[in-house]
Amino acid sequence: MAEIGATVRGGCNRQALSDQDKAGRDLFTAWGVAAGCTVTVDEIGNIFLRRAGRYPEAPPVLIGSHLDTQATGGRFDGVYGVLAGLEVIRTLADHGLQSNRTIEVASWTNEEGCRFAPAMLGSGVVAGTYDLAFAYSRTDKEGRSVGEELARIGYLGKAPARARPFRAMFEAHIEQGPILERTATTIGAVTGIQGAYWFDVSLHGESCHAGPTPMEARRDPWRAACPIIEGVFALAQAHAPWGRATIGDIKVSPGSRNTVPERLIVSVDLRHPERGVLQSMVADFRELARLQAARHRIDLAIEQIWHMPPTTFDPELVALIDRSAAELGFTHAKIVSGAGHDSLHTAQFAPTAMIFVPCSGGLSHNEAESATAADLAAGADVLLQSVLAVANEGI
Repeated sequence: MAEIGATVRGGCNRQALSDQDKAGRDLFTAWGVAAGCTVTVDEIGNIFLRRAGRYPEAPPVLIGSHLDTQATGGRFDGVYGVLAGLEVIRTLADHGLQSNRTIEVASWTNEEGCRFAPAMLGSGVVAGTYDLAFAYSRTDKEGRSVGEELARIGYLGKAPARARPFRAMFEAHIEQGPILERTATTIGAVTGIQGAYWFDVSLHGESCHAGPTPMEARRDPWRAACPIIEGVFALAQAHAPWGRATIGDIKVSPGSRNTVPERLIVSVDLRHPERGVLQSMVADFRELARLQAARHRIDLAIEQIWHMPPTTFDPELVALIDRSAAELGFTHAKIVSGAGHDSLHTAQFAPTAMIFVPCSGGLSHNEAESATAADLAAGADVLLQSVLAVANEGI
């Protein structure tokens, strides 16, 4: 899979609904058919491989993640979870085993959100977070829409993109952080996902010449932006160890070296796993921005771009993952996910849990993203045993 969209620095560029994404989808579905699965594609392009169980009328067990990557992404983010699910199917086929419940493996559309915003779009449509018309209307920087690109690459499916009954949903993933590696822990039983807010902070001042205009006469949006940015980082530090603050993008207009800018748009990403703490961080951020803008005579607008609420995973499934890791002899610990995943949405309609394995240096969304074969195999083993425990329970 990593050969599709391979980059010179060892990563992958397989952005959602691109030609590379189509090639990855084609390969995944071909592997699924070869493993004896039937393939279904829904209206938002989510792919489901289905291996029938003895009791096909019983709610199935779902395994899922995503195949799309960042523009400078790695080989494991999302992809590991999809292919670990496929490996579960292949292992059962290799041993001639049929589970009581049907097992499905999903590849969700546009999890990354780097080409089309918002992120986790495919699972979000199924969960009812976004309606289909909204999803189809999302455009990339060139103005191409999700609906058009789904049709162009041949993955505008006909199956309804809505929630179905599932007994359980599992997602295996690299941690995307350093905690497991630092503690020499092989398996993370993920208890939930921390909440996040994305904002665009628009700071509007007055454009003027950098030479003749005295400092005290300027309405320079940078004078407000700098203390706002510093204050946002301080907010995260004040709520350590789980507080997070990121300034990922700044747009400067008009963008000339010898001109005081008229307008800045600063992106702010705030995260915390506790709902109350996160809301407090957001309130403090808004007040900070208001005070600094007023102090420097800058017009302020704050637009909320996206909100990911804190999500708690199913305690029964988390305990099952923890127990499976122990029975297989792997070091294990409960952990909170700092990143968003499709499991955030599936938890709205199915009991859900995640399995984390370490990644080198905690590095992700980077072409240098890496994980050891031993850790990946361990995660797949825990996934297999956890899935079988649920898929073979009495019906």
